[in-house]
Amino acid sequence: MTSTRDSLAETTSARKSLAGAKGQLLSWKLAVGVLGVLLLLAFSLFTGVYDIFGGDGGAEMFQITRVPRTIALVLSGAAMAMCGLVMQLLTQNRFVEPTTTGTTEWAGLGLMLTVIVYPDASILARMIGAIIAAFIGTLVFFMFLRRVSLKSSLIVLIIGIMLGAVVGAISTFIAVQTDMLQSLGIWFAGSFTSILRGQYEILWVVVIVVIAVFITADRFTVAGLGKEVATNVGLNYNQVILIGTILVAIATGVVTVVVGSLPFLGLIVPNIVSMIRGDDLRSNLPWVCLAGIAIVTICDLIGRVIIMPFELPVSVILGVVGAAVFVGLLLRQRRRG
Repeated sequence: MTSTRDSLAETTSARKSLAGAKGQLLSWKLAVGVLGVLLLLAFSLFTGVYDIFGGDGGAEMFQITRVPRTIALVLSGAAMAMCGLVMQLLTQNRFVEPTTTGTTEWAGLGLMLTVIVYPDASILARMIGAIIAAFIGTLVFFMFLRRVSLKSSLIVLIIGIMLGAVVGAISTFIAVQTDMLQSLGIWFAGSFTSILRGQYEILWVVVIVVIAVFITADRFTVAGLGKEVATNVGLNYNQVILIGTILVAIATGVVTVVVGSLPFLGLIVPNIVSMIRGDDLRSNLPWVCLAGIAIVTICDLIGRVIIMPFELPVSVILGVVGAAVFVGLLLRQRRRG
């Protein structure tokens, strides 16, 4: 009887989501958040070794390096945080994101195979190869989930890490055989050091992905309640999963080609936002994007100044911060039972 009431309650909640019930999108708190992020981005524009005010060609250097780097911070931070949120909803698991499901490793494998087959491949061709591989990898992950009887959050996490490790080992083996091990290391070392004008513009594709996620947000939220509930309200569950997989693959593939791996970003941000605001994707998406931009910008700034005039890859700082938050989430999950 209790399970029936719970199912009815979930179905009612799902119908409200599809009907357009959503959290407040615009508020003074969001405006404050936007101002805070803009302040961080201003620091990013004026932080660096080269003196853009007194140095020769300072204005040109500002346009060639600082502006593209800051735009890349915005686009990649928002994209990877959003990917984590979508994947966590679709898998009903707080610990899932592109770097814990093998999606990033698959994108790297696709990038490497594209370069091996077409050594002179353009950045667009590399992006397509990475997207296709990321899509296949994410589908493989979802197929594994459907065949696993134990759906505890840790079992799902172990499956994702295992798949990522296998794909990573395959990539390393191929890289060794083709003398591309150094290139593979550079691709996976998430860094904004090499972002220059003319090399980052493909990242604008993620804006389309963010808009698509916002349009389909209610459906993702309902799908996050489970296949049975989604089917009861007339939602094509498999179609929603496919759309989500395509969007995640596109964003992950593009960011991997241009920036590299940004570990744990999709894990940290959605969990923090969900703990504060709940699980409504539509109302959370602006906050997730803002928080993703803020965290990746802060980590990039730390990487730039901590050993100046040299730089640490942003993936190193993100890895340390993400690991700490990840352990905290595991302990919180354990306390809840």
